[in-house]
Amino acid sequence: MDETVKSNFIWDAIEEDLREGRYTQVHTRFPPEPNGYMHIGHCKALIMDFLTAEKYGGKCNLRFDDTNPAKEDMEYVYNIEKDIRWLGFNWTGGLFYASDYYDKCYEIAEDWIRRGLAYVDELDKDEMRAYRGTLTEPGKNSPWRDRPAEESLDLFRRMRNGEFPEGSKTLRMKIDMASPNVVMRDPTMYRILYKEHWRTGNKWCIYPMYDFAHPIGDALEGITHSLCSLEYEIHRPLYDWVVEHAQNMLPAKPRQIEFARLNMTRTVMSKRYLRALVEGGYVRGWDDPRMPTLSALRRRGYTGRAVRDFVDRIGMSKADSVVDAAVLESCVRSDLDDTSARVMAVLDPLKVILTNWPEDKTVDVVMENHPKHPEMGTHTTTFGKELYIEREDFMEEPIKGYKRMYPGNEVRLKGAYIVRCDGCEKDEEGNVTAVLCTVDLDTASGTPGADRKIKGATLHWVHAQSAVPIEARLYENLLLDDEVDADGADEAEGNEEAENAEENSTDRKLKAFIRRLNPDSLKVTKGYAESAVREAKAGDTLQFMRVGYFCMDPDSTEDLPVFNRTVGLRDGFKPQK
Repeated sequence: MDETVKSNFIWDAIEEDLREGRYTQVHTRFPPEPNGYMHIGHCKALIMDFLTAEKYGGKCNLRFDDTNPAKEDMEYVYNIEKDIRWLGFNWTGGLFYASDYYDKCYEIAEDWIRRGLAYVDELDKDEMRAYRGTLTEPGKNSPWRDRPAEESLDLFRRMRNGEFPEGSKTLRMKIDMASPNVVMRDPTMYRILYKEHWRTGNKWCIYPMYDFAHPIGDALEGITHSLCSLEYEIHRPLYDWVVEHAQNMLPAKPRQIEFARLNMTRTVMSKRYLRALVEGGYVRGWDDPRMPTLSALRRRGYTGRAVRDFVDRIGMSKADSVVDAAVLESCVRSDLDDTSARVMAVLDPLKVILTNWPEDKTVDVVMENHPKHPEMGTHTTTFGKELYIEREDFMEEPIKGYKRMYPGNEVRLKGAYIVRCDGCEKDEEGNVTAVLCTVDLDTASGTPGADRKIKGATLHWVHAQSAVPIEARLYENLLLDDEVDADGADEAEGNEEAENAEENSTDRKLKAFIRRLNPDSLKVTKGYAESAVREAKAGDTLQFMRVGYFCMDPDSTEDLPVFNRTVGLRDGFKPQK
């Protein structure tokens, strides 16, 4: 446990519970739904669940909420497990699935029917929505609400046996249709769904709803603290109601505590929209480095350490807020600055010809791998007559304050010599094709002449003949604006309201979202890098000097290494004093 992690109101509440003897050991759980890849918005809950268990010497379970077989897949399970390990956690309390408890859920459901706490309803979805009422008007009872328990029990068993079509019947809790909290207005417990489950096969054709199955799973596993985002605050009375009325069949009574969800500028926080991007071909897949999924961030070169630092920086509160995406980039940059080896790479190459350098002569230049960590060693690069520099590092007619290469100016080539720009060559259309320079042969790195003072800047470069061709993928924000997705309440997926919201989403909303996509979110360029990049493997992150941090992509081949730009060198985030 990192003692530098800030305390928060959740830990204050847990410590009070422990002092008062309500619980003797802390036991949390992380309950993702395996219907998509986890994204950065899930990290707040994930890290809080696992970190809380670590802090108090307790346990944390991983439990997959697999109550909707229509949208779930083992692919998502594997990737969620991989994401959790990437963040440095393990499910010390065990691995579970909501489907582990289907038999117990069914047993509780029959018990509630006998006790008059549940009934089989025959309203369709539109009728049910109309009967539910509004935020200002109470709902009204279903005409099936007072049917005899024996009749509901018989119908429920026939539902399980597959005797009725989908949508024709549901099992609902009998609570209060006049409750000011619409969640408590006879919520659905079971619906008919003829979908083969990826774990239970065709054993079931009725599936429990999240608001019913989730608290039962928590109580069966002995969870002490159910930590969740504020979307669930309105569901807390229902959570407690389920546990209380099933208490005779459950071993524990968990406490639910809510915190504000994570909202970020220019970041998609809805699995529904992310799925639309993947299925619509707007991105290359769930791990496309433009996506906010953890697998995409990992492929882009982000580190688990940086994500954990980010969650610690933004802290835990009950007040909704929007975090600038630059805060996350700042955490990534801070982590990579300390760990990434330095190499030179040119992404928009312009040839430099050293007119006084012998045609066939090359020399080896020793470059440090990290200026602050000599233990990381050095590497050797080649210097010769023809080099490449960044095109933006030359101006034939310099603007005021420009200190890079222009006719008559001297610059220092990193680790090598001072050179003077004498002019340039152009093609028929007037485009600069090469820069002509003279080397000061007495200024080699490590010699007394290398200390000669000049007004020009220090430029990075690569040797034209020995440099490695590379592909660089440069990413910008996926969204053009800072609007937060109103439909992005992923933490509430799996409950009835979230499922209805998804079904009611219109083409108009999706088209409006697609219009917000940045058409320039990906730029692919061909460049050159030092031969040292051949030592890198997929997943390694390097600092391309003066350019940014780049991670080698799995698409790389021996002939063409591919690098994703992780973040630039400049930190756009300015912390408040």
